[in-house]
Parts: sequence; structure tokens; C-alpha cells
Amino acid sequence: MQEITGLELSPKKVEYLKFLFKKGELVRTTDISSQLGVDPSTSTKTLGDLAESGYVDHIPYRGVRLTDVGARYAEFLINRHNILSLMLTHYGLSSEDACEEASRFESFVSRSAVDRICSSMGHPTVGVCGKIGHVSCDIS
Repeated sequence: MQEITGLELSPKKVEYLKFLFKKGELVRTTDISSQLGVDPSTSTKTLGDLAESGYVDHIPYRGVRLTDVGARYAEFLINRHNILSLMLTHYGLSSEDACEEASRFESFVSRSAVDRICSSMGHPTVGVCGKIGHVSCDIS
């Protein structure tokens, strides 16, 4: 198993994995392009990179879906967002502002930092953006 640091992917690729996780099913590439506001060719290239890295399976003419590794990683990414958003509300940001701000920098916060933040907050299970699960951060 490869341990993730949380810094493996670009912010845009993080968006793709989180979107696919929330959809929870096979998603057409045109739907991904539309939702993320990117050109279909850009979406196709990014999904190819994610497939090459083992995070998604591409089924030609049908769409893409997360692999087991991709799903575990995406779950970590969503938990990281939720923990960081909750932390920001503790410093005076509204829930909406905290969610928006966390989206701007979350891809640059390591798993070890997130683990320490989560621990210092007493391992919360609910954040301002949703449920916080405590999953293993090991992927293969």
C-alpha cells in the first residue's frame, strides 16, 4: 500500500476526484466538462492522466468512474475540505465563506497537517460542509 501525503494531485485533479465521488456512479465526460467548466478536450486529457495514475477507470463511449484507490483518495480529499472548513469557522468565517476559502487552498495542505488539525479539534464528525469520516489514508 502506498501512503498518500495529500499533495499528489493538482487542485484541478482534486476537483475531478471529488466530483466523481459525489456522483458515485459512471459519469459521462461531457457532464464532467460541463460541471467543472472546462473544455471537453481538457477533461479528456485530465481523465486520461487520472486513469494512468490508477484513480479512475475509463469506459470508452460510456464514461468514467473511480477505482477503489480513487474512491479512498477522494474520500480523504472531501474529509480534508470539511476539516479545513470547520477550522476556518473557528476563526470567525461564516460557513459559506469557510467552505469557499478552504476550496482555494486545500490542495496545498498535507495529510499530516490535516491529521494534526483534526486531532486538535477533537476528531469532529460533522463539519460545516458535511460529514467528516475518519478513513485510512493508505492507498494501493
